[in-house]
Amino acid sequence: MTETGTTRPGVTERGTLDKAAAENFPVAPFFLPKDWRTDLMAVYGFARLVDDIGDGDLAPGGADARLLGVSSAEAEDRLVLLDAFEADLHRVFSGEPRHPLLRRLQPTVRRRALTPEPFLGLIAANRQDQLVTRYETYDDLLAYCELSANPVGRLVLAVTGTSTPERVRLSDAICTALQIVEHLQDVAEDLGRDRIYLPAADMKRFHVQEADLATKTAGASVRALVAYEAQRARELLNEGAPLVGSVHGRLKLLLAGFVAGGRAALRAIAAAEHDVLPGPPKPGKLQLLREVGVTLRGER
Repeated sequence: MTETGTTRPGVTERGTLDKAAAENFPVAPFFLPKDWRTDLMAVYGFARLVDDIGDGDLAPGGADARLLGVSSAEAEDRLVLLDAFEADLHRVFSGEPRHPLLRRLQPTVRRRALTPEPFLGLIAANRQDQLVTRYETYDDLLAYCELSANPVGRLVLAVTGTSTPERVRLSDAICTALQIVEHLQDVAEDLGRDRIYLPAADMKRFHVQEADLATKTAGASVRALVAYEAQRARELLNEGAPLVGSVHGRLKLLLAGFVAGGRAALRAIAAAEHDVLPGPPKPGKLQLLREVGVTLRGER
């Protein structure tokens, strides 16, 4: 294994964490207590890195592979990288992790008494991405979101010490909705990776063929399908929104930001007349602030 000092881990770490600004929702905003921000960014670093491994979006040069002890001959094998990353995750709980983002996570895990399960779920989702590229039904997609999205909300509740069974249920609805919204924004990008997260049964219902997703602009059938899936995401956000009212103070504002981010993205998709193929419709800051206000007031 190459010594970590030769791979400039600080550069690798910063490059991953810098992606927080591009998310649909606030990751660790300034108004939170410093210890919460530190721990939420540590969790984000893990989640972002495992997604980058699964998507083949690691920084060029192979630094992350070397940090994880993966040889240059296998540095492009995502399943090998995910296996090495999982092994390093286990070292977070019982040893000394190799990757700087996992070393950053270790104090958070100890301070908040976090368990391996949510982290393992995120790794499992990215393994699934290497093996499953189409989803037959909406229920199949929900099962994927249980791995790919819901662990993030559960970790936020755990970090802030507010986890209860009911809050987990509401959080799951919000996180699944946010994942579906992201899939809708990224239809073209995902197709470029040979992945389709629009359920095949729904595509058939709306008479959408895979070739219809590869055009520069969406036809009427694709727009109707996107509108249908967007409504499902909206209903999930509304189902989970009472989570915001179940907490107080700065955590309430953070959770409102999550819900508002999803709602604002859905408004941006609607404003684009559900044509997501030219690129991801993104909301402006003013729209996001409006949605935060609506969510804090308990409106829909």
